[in-house]
Amino acid sequence: MTIKTEPPASNDAQGMTIVARTQGQLVRRRFFRHRGALVGMILFGLVFLLAFSSIGFGPIPGWWDKPWTGSGTVVDRGRPTLSVIPEFLGGEGMHLGEHPFGQDNIGKDYFAMTMRGAQVSIIVALTIGLVSTAVGTVLGALAGFFRGKVEAVIMRFTDVMITIPVLVIAAVVGSATGNLGPYFMAIMLGLITWTSVTRLVRGEFLSLREKEFVEAARAVGTSSMRIIFKHILPNTLGVIIVSATLAISSGILLETALSFLGFGVKSPDTSLGLLISDYKNAMVTRPWLFWWPGLFIVAIALSVNFIGDGLRDAFDPRQNRVRD
Repeated sequence: MTIKTEPPASNDAQGMTIVARTQGQLVRRRFFRHRGALVGMILFGLVFLLAFSSIGFGPIPGWWDKPWTGSGTVVDRGRPTLSVIPEFLGGEGMHLGEHPFGQDNIGKDYFAMTMRGAQVSIIVALTIGLVSTAVGTVLGALAGFFRGKVEAVIMRFTDVMITIPVLVIAAVVGSATGNLGPYFMAIMLGLITWTSVTRLVRGEFLSLREKEFVEAARAVGTSSMRIIFKHILPNTLGVIIVSATLAISSGILLETALSFLGFGVKSPDTSLGLLISDYKNAMVTRPWLFWWPGLFIVAIALSVNFIGDGLRDAFDPRQNRVRD
């Protein structure tokens, strides 16, 4: 007599489907399921598009017809003409008007000025974040992998840099390089704000260099540089990317502080921090000159932080399975 046995129930039969995905697919899936990250990405994208499409950038023209450098006649004490309350709610209807963000004391269109300030602040923040992340990653990788004298020299230099207040050394750098343009200043600021990234990457390398896959690579004669860039560095991308977003967020706040104190972006160019500095005395009489750049600073910093939170959760190795 033959006894027939039923095959074990599959995951599909149990009402659950497990789909094999690559690490990149898992990261993307977790990121796009993070509501805060999506909100931050949409908000940052809107600010970026508004800033760079409205007044144009470089040789590319924009759709806004007023230049950020041109002056004119001050109308109605420079009050904003933007209206967002519909007529059926008792407002003036939804429209931009001639000067949606108002005018300054010599008749410059404040919308165009704010857009130019947002352009410069975004580029400066991105440059600071990318340069500091690149420098910190290289130094942290060398210190964590080679140990010994290499680690001692790098980490003692890092400790010295940490003991100096960032704002102080950034003010010195900004004062010395501000006249050379905001982008050169951003590169120099990125070269002094790499310390936190270095410590994080070093910690990751110290942990990963003892793993079995690294020992196996050493056993077959793989060079140190190949082990660093092909085996260990890809496993630290999560930490590096999250650190980069935090560095970008810190970069726009650093630029704002320096420009407000007079050590950052110099006239005739402008930035969000410089706009706040130039019109800080108008907080009571014409507060819109203070509100608009401050609102854009908060929007950019918050959106980048939300994106960083989403990336941190997406790269979390403990979340190794996603269900449909």
